[in-house]
Amino acid sequence: MQEQSTYIYIYIYKKRKDRSKLCLSCVLFFSSLFCTRCVLQVSISLKKVELSVGESKFFTCTVIGEPVSLDWYNPQGERMVPSQRVALHNEGVRSRLTLYNAKIEDAGIYRCQANDAQGHTQEATVVLEIYQKLTFRDVRSPQEFRQGDVAEVVCDVTSSPVPVVSWFYNNMEIIEDTEKFQLLQNNNLQVQRVTKADEGVYRCEARVEARGEIDFRDIILVVNVPPVISVPQQSFNATADYGESVTFTCRAYGSPEPDVTWHRKGVQLQESERYVMRARGTTLTVRNIQQDDGGSYTCKASNKAGEVEHELFLKVFVQPHITKLRNVTAVEGSAAMISCKAEGEPLPEISWRRASDGHSFSDGDKSPDGRVEVRGRYGESILTIVGVKLSDWGRFDCEALSRIGGHQKSMFLDIEYAPKFQTNHTIFFSWEGNPVNISCDVMSNPPATMLWRREKLTIPSEGAGNMRVYSAPGRSLLEVTPMSDRDFGRYNCTARNNIGMRFQEFILAQADVPSNPYSVRLSSVAQRVATVTFTKPDSHGGVPISHYLVKYKDISSQDWKDMKSQGTQIVLLTNLEPNTTYEVRVAAVNGKGQGEFSRTESFQTLPIRECPLPPSVQGQRGVGKAYRLGLVKQDDGGMPILEYIVKYKTDKEEQWMTKLVPGVNDFVLLQPLQWNTQYEVEITARNVKGLSEPTFVKFSMPQKPDITDSLFSGLGLGAVVGVGLAGLLLLLVLVDVSCFFLRQCGLLMCITRKLCSKKTATSGKSKELEEGKAAYLNIKPYTVYNSLSSVASKTCCNTKSSSNPERDSIYLWSMCVKEVRIVQSYQFVDYESII
Repeated sequence: MQEQSTYIYIYIYKKRKDRSKLCLSCVLFFSSLFCTRCVLQVSISLKKVELSVGESKFFTCTVIGEPVSLDWYNPQGERMVPSQRVALHNEGVRSRLTLYNAKIEDAGIYRCQANDAQGHTQEATVVLEIYQKLTFRDVRSPQEFRQGDVAEVVCDVTSSPVPVVSWFYNNMEIIEDTEKFQLLQNNNLQVQRVTKADEGVYRCEARVEARGEIDFRDIILVVNVPPVISVPQQSFNATADYGESVTFTCRAYGSPEPDVTWHRKGVQLQESERYVMRARGTTLTVRNIQQDDGGSYTCKASNKAGEVEHELFLKVFVQPHITKLRNVTAVEGSAAMISCKAEGEPLPEISWRRASDGHSFSDGDKSPDGRVEVRGRYGESILTIVGVKLSDWGRFDCEALSRIGGHQKSMFLDIEYAPKFQTNHTIFFSWEGNPVNISCDVMSNPPATMLWRREKLTIPSEGAGNMRVYSAPGRSLLEVTPMSDRDFGRYNCTARNNIGMRFQEFILAQADVPSNPYSVRLSSVAQRVATVTFTKPDSHGGVPISHYLVKYKDISSQDWKDMKSQGTQIVLLTNLEPNTTYEVRVAAVNGKGQGEFSRTESFQTLPIRECPLPPSVQGQRGVGKAYRLGLVKQDDGGMPILEYIVKYKTDKEEQWMTKLVPGVNDFVLLQPLQWNTQYEVEITARNVKGLSEPTFVKFSMPQKPDITDSLFSGLGLGAVVGVGLAGLLLLLVLVDVSCFFLRQCGLLMCITRKLCSKKTATSGKSKELEEGKAAYLNIKPYTVYNSLSSVASKTCCNTKSSSNPERDSIYLWSMCVKEVRIVQSYQFVDYESII
């Protein structure tokens, strides 16, 4: 019956719960109709609830039956009554319990108890579990610590269950304790001896594994460094009543940047006309110093990490002043006393400094040699020098020093001394008729007067006979022109001043001619040149050798030829005859005359060869747009060099330019050339025997200079005009030569045709000359050469086929012009056809 009534009740409740007009009395009526002995039934809407701290929740308790009372009991068994966090609402058979802002201690079993009129009691329970979410309490950022302290970074986090806390720094987890970091039981992080390097962002991360809950806080760690004061200068000196200013500097370092204040006698100084503060208070300038400004000044620096102070001192006294210091003059070997007086408050100490060597002397000091000593008393210092030397001459500085400054003055110590001769050169050489200067150099103070004596006789200052006297400060010059043996001998120079007198004796000796050179040797003997070397004489006769005289001659001749060598022991003999024996001897010549000849040596020149050696080129140098090649005289094979054939071109061109240089020249000048270009040069020497092998030279022209001065900037107007005319004439000649070779026309072509087209002369004299020349060249006058190659093969010593036809044609052309007498004897039909 009980089950049936319950069913009906629930059915009606479920079916009719949306109908607001169904009254509770109807329900009770049906309940009483079916159940006469009904028992109370209590139920709660939730059996178990999990609630986070701080959240709110309500529970509904429903009773089936006729309850008289319906109450709620907390986990402690106490009947619950309404309060600030608890609300109770009863509606007949229902009661609603509301918990606000749940706390951990609210957790437990809550009971809903119903009582009926018969005293029957029924109840229902609900289990309330309250958990704590991850909660960070009092986690401040930034957290500041003092440098050097043990810093404990606080991360107060709570939850239920207890969370797992991890720390991170620079994105790296701090896993275990180290010398620097320690993880504390209260989840805080301890940093040992914290420094500025430890500053940064630290992450405190908390996790609840059961709920998968995670949260974190970033904490900025700031390290405050206590102030440190740096004072460049601890104390200052100033002179009162001189309008001076003093600037104190107090540099403060720390983190955060310290505030700097200045204090004097316990009172903070404020900026005013006399107190000027700059650079955030790190400098304090005290203007117009007065005597009462002396004392201590305190610099205080403070920040969050602490406060520090430093004292600076200002001393205000009277500046030292030297009142007496005079120049002193002393005689060499005597004693000198120098006095220096000074005054000031406090009384200054006086010291000396010798400017010549920088040596300093103070009161009571004595030099190592005992000559210099300093004594002082009552603001006066006396420097005494015993046995004055010339090295003591010069400036002495007197310096008066006290704690607040100093004053310096200088004096000059002048040393007077007897004359001193400056030279040891006392022997002079000359010969009859040759003037010689005897110099007497003297140093003295005061200046000395000088006299010359000869055999106890004084030589007048204006001179006498063959002697002249010339005077200058510190020097007397005696000019003697010996006329006989009596003028040679001893001369006396006497110097005198008010300190003393000195004299020096000079000897005028008669010079002799040099002795003979020796070890005469011949080297580099060729057909026409030979090199003579020899050793200088053992004695020059007292007079320097002016030159060497080299005499040489053909052994078959009686006439000697002379050659001079200016001071060198190497002489080059030139213009010798080939295959000839010569004799050579050498003598030295000085002002006195020529000495004896060395032993005569013989040598023989080499016989004549057919062709000269290739030219030797040295001393290359550039001048403007020209280039100069020096030609060194070489072995010409026994026959003089008639000319040099010079061909040159740039390294990028194929056509050669040609220049003929006479054989007597010692250089080749190529111009005008191009800037910044490399040139190739081929030089061939020619004598009557033929052509030498060519010498090849390469050189590079420099970059065009940036200077605006031209090559002719140093020349006068006339020189510039002359150079211009010469250049124009050269241009005309080059044009005419080009026409000669390229077009077979021009002035040179006309002259060549006129000279070469003449018939062979039959006069006796010309024929003899031609036959003589031809015989010397071993050529028959009546031979007719019909081709250019046959002429080249018979004229040049190189009989093989030529590798340079252009060079050979130039050579033949030059032979035609220069040796026209020979060419005229050949039976050429037409010279132009040969060319």
